[in-house]
Amino acid sequence: MDIKEYFDRISYRGSPNNPDLATLSDIFQHHIQAVPFENLSIHCGERIELDLEVIYKKIVRNKRGGWCMENNYLLSWVLKTLGYDIILLGAKVYVPELDAYPDEIDHLLLQVELDGKSYIVDGGFGMAYQLWQPMELISGTDQPQIPGIFRLQEENGTWYLEKVKRKQWVLNPSTSTSPNVENEVCHRIYLFTLQPRDIEEFMGCNVHLQTAPDSLFVTKSMCSLQTTDGIRALVGWKLTEIKYDYRDNMDLVEIRMLADEELEKTLKEKFNITLGKKFVPVNTSKLSLF
Repeated sequence: MDIKEYFDRISYRGSPNNPDLATLSDIFQHHIQAVPFENLSIHCGERIELDLEVIYKKIVRNKRGGWCMENNYLLSWVLKTLGYDIILLGAKVYVPELDAYPDEIDHLLLQVELDGKSYIVDGGFGMAYQLWQPMELISGTDQPQIPGIFRLQEENGTWYLEKVKRKQWVLNPSTSTSPNVENEVCHRIYLFTLQPRDIEEFMGCNVHLQTAPDSLFVTKSMCSLQTTDGIRALVGWKLTEIKYDYRDNMDLVEIRMLADEELEKTLKEKFNITLGKKFVPVNTSKLSLF
């Protein structure tokens, strides 16, 4: 594994020699705009492994993406290599259908200690709830970013991440999400504690999320990539492209349903992904990711 090869993968041309907040933010931005959040391996008959060298080969050399445990595990290696103080944290992702959080951790994120402050770095959530910058670990303060306003709330040692949603201008509303989702003002994302974790603690959920019949990652094939001004995502056969803050605090949303023969070309042109095995898309869950 070579840090220069990783920088080539994310097209990072800056100097990594000063591990400060500006460098951290710059590398993070390049990562989320180059490495998709995707679970396509599950729908190509491949197994997702929590082995750092396997992840490095997949994302850096084979130019694929990954889900939270792959993206953030790789980012932890990158940042440690550059001299940052990194702690692995475990989160529980909010389930809107149940209006609840799961009993067990199902998401990996990073805590970075820098100049006496703590930051949350999460390059593996994807979709419209992907952070674009490190978030300072402070409670109750709005932290505006291009995708919207993110906020951390702390209660008795538990931290909650949420995002204030903008209104959306949907160009073709017939293929849009339900009105309830569109009218949602503040979206809960996940909760976490500051208990340090080892990667071994994520092995169980890594297997469960790619094998359980009711897992969102089994019931939806997904691939999302942040762009310079928004996001594009392929969920099943639905391609969604969002331009953030298009006008008057409103996001521009364009949705298109693809035919089977368009999928391979779309993955290559929109996400720079070429799959080695046959991809079988699926979208049987009604849960909205936007």
